[in-house]
Amino acid sequence: MTEIYGSMEDAHKKAAPKRAQEEKDEAVKLSLEKIKHKLIVMSGKGGVGKTSTSVNLSLALSRRGFRVGLMDVDLHGPDVPRMLGMSGMLDLDENQKLRPLRHSENLSVISIEALTPSKDSAIIWRGPLKFAAIRQFIGDVGWGELDFLIIDSPPGTGDEPLTVAQTIADAQAVIVTTPQEVSLADVRKSINFCQTVGMKILGLIENMSGFTCPHCGQSVDLFGCGGGERTAVAAGLAFLGRIPFDQRMVACADQGRSIISDHGQSPVAMALAAIADEVTRLAGA
Repeated sequence: MTEIYGSMEDAHKKAAPKRAQEEKDEAVKLSLEKIKHKLIVMSGKGGVGKTSTSVNLSLALSRRGFRVGLMDVDLHGPDVPRMLGMSGMLDLDENQKLRPLRHSENLSVISIEALTPSKDSAIIWRGPLKFAAIRQFIGDVGWGELDFLIIDSPPGTGDEPLTVAQTIADAQAVIVTTPQEVSLADVRKSINFCQTVGMKILGLIENMSGFTCPHCGQSVDLFGCGGGERTAVAAGLAFLGRIPFDQRMVACADQGRSIISDHGQSPVAMALAAIADEVTRLAGA
C-alpha cells in the first residue's frame, strides 16, 4: 500500500508542472484572441530609431481611434516608458492580471521597467527567463480588446524576437532601417530571420532619411537616401515610408513628449501619419 501511495504521489508531483504550463498556455491563447493585429518592430542593428518608431507608430494609431497596446520586450534597454513620459509600478486588476500603464484612452503600455524598483537596474537574464517574461507580458497582462499590439524588440535576431515568433503565430514584422549599406546588410539578416521562422513581414521603414537644415532650408542626406526602399523592392516587400531626421524628434524623446503632438505639421509627424495609414491599410484594420 505504501508503494502504491508513493507512486501516486510521484505522479501527482510530475503532473502539477504540466498543469501549470497548460494554464499559462491557455492564458496566452485567451489574451491573443482579443487582439486583432500583432506587429513586432524589428531592426537588424542598434541605433536606427526602432523604439522611437514603435512609440510614435503606436501614438499615431491610437490618435486614429484604434485601441493600441505597446509591449516593450527590449528587456535590457527598456526605453519605451521614458519616451512616453511615463513612470510608476504596475499593479493588479480585479482579475489578478497586471494592469498596463495607461498613456491615453486608446494607448496602454507594458515594460519591464515598470516592474523594477530602480529604473537603472540592470536586467541580467539568459534565454529561459526572457522567454518566460515575454509570455507573461502576454498571458498575465489585462490587455483587454485591442486593435493593435505593437511589440518593440531589441536589435538583432536573438531570444526576444524568436520568442515572439514562437508565441504569436500571426505576428507580422515591421522592419526599421537607416539608408546606409551597413544598416541594410543587417536588415537583410532580419528578413532572412522572418523567412526562416515563418513570420510574415508587413513592410520596411526607412528612418533618418534626409535632413533639412533649419537655418538655410537645404536638404542633406546624412545617411544616404532610398536604400530602404530599394531593399524592400529587391526582397518583394512593401515599403511603408521614409522618416526624415529631425533634431526635435530627439528632444521630444528625451522629454517624454510626442513629436506628433508638439510638432504636428513637421515633416516627421506627417511621415509618421502616412506610415500609420499604410500600416492600417496593409493590416486590413
